[in-house]
Amino acid sequence: MSETPCGQVILGDKDVLEASYLKWTQHPIDREVMQEEPPFSACATTLGKEISVTGPGTFFGKAERTLTFIPATEGGWRFDRADLPDSMPIQVTPETIWTVVRNIVLSSGSPHNYIRMVEHIIALKAGLGIDHLKIRVDSGDPPLFDRSSMDLVEAFDKAGIEELDAPAEYFTVKEPVSAVTPHGSFLIFLPDEKRSRRLTIDCAIDFKSAIGKQRIVFDVNSATFHHGAQARTNTNFRTLLYVKTIGKLFADTRNIGYTTRNILVAGRHKYFNDPLLIHEGKSLEAAWHRATLDLLAAVALIGKGRFCGKIISYKAGHGIDCQMARSLIEGDWLVRA
Repeated sequence: MSETPCGQVILGDKDVLEASYLKWTQHPIDREVMQEEPPFSACATTLGKEISVTGPGTFFGKAERTLTFIPATEGGWRFDRADLPDSMPIQVTPETIWTVVRNIVLSSGSPHNYIRMVEHIIALKAGLGIDHLKIRVDSGDPPLFDRSSMDLVEAFDKAGIEELDAPAEYFTVKEPVSAVTPHGSFLIFLPDEKRSRRLTIDCAIDFKSAIGKQRIVFDVNSATFHHGAQARTNTNFRTLLYVKTIGKLFADTRNIGYTTRNILVAGRHKYFNDPLLIHEGKSLEAAWHRATLDLLAAVALIGKGRFCGKIISYKAGHGIDCQMARSLIEGDWLVRA
């Protein structure tokens, strides 16, 4: 691996990573958005006031679901199930990950005490630099919005960000570390060698559909996160058809709230609804969604503070994201920055 910056391979096969890394180097960059200054306050932060957001349920589309965001001065991010008053808080850490099949589900204590599809919520922790927050939920099924996570971002804008009387904590990796799946999807975490206290994301995807190859490189800050938070989950037309027909027979898909407004539907050669986030004539919606609302959720799960450095993501997803977040902590790969 001397010719690559992949460093220590802490998950997966070194030879697979080397072959996949070569493919990544040949993947052109579609858009690059960089900045020089640290993106967030040097102080630890929370929201300026309590605020609630309501929308149709993700998995029970006919029910209204509410998220209430409550300022906190310590403790990181955590969920409280209001409908389970005797349940434990669900801390946003790798230790509370229950499953990553299709989406990230966190749970604490009782198996009934869970919250599904948390990625589009907790990504705001890393994307907006908000360190401490309580989230009261009225069920384990969060809202699914037509504009992806923009309803949440705008609520946070309205509440404002409050600086706390404590410095923000930053961490990075001791040295380059990487993880790869048997299929060649990989993540590489690189240290903040210049002590810039910035996080740079280099995210590439490659779909055998109209989405195709996309690659974006950007520094994480409020502006880039506001942009990426518009990006909807993507699926193929076959999955949408399944959900709306045969899927009605099964509990996990019977009431799922997917519509052609709240997800991007891609066929083999074309989109079945209008894609967003067009840059130079090409939609980068899928790449922005992957980078800001999926990958940054995994960064938020690491939970020790604000991660800085650089992350390269190639064709990766929730499974390897969450494995990496857990491995960085369990393997003691993190240091203060």
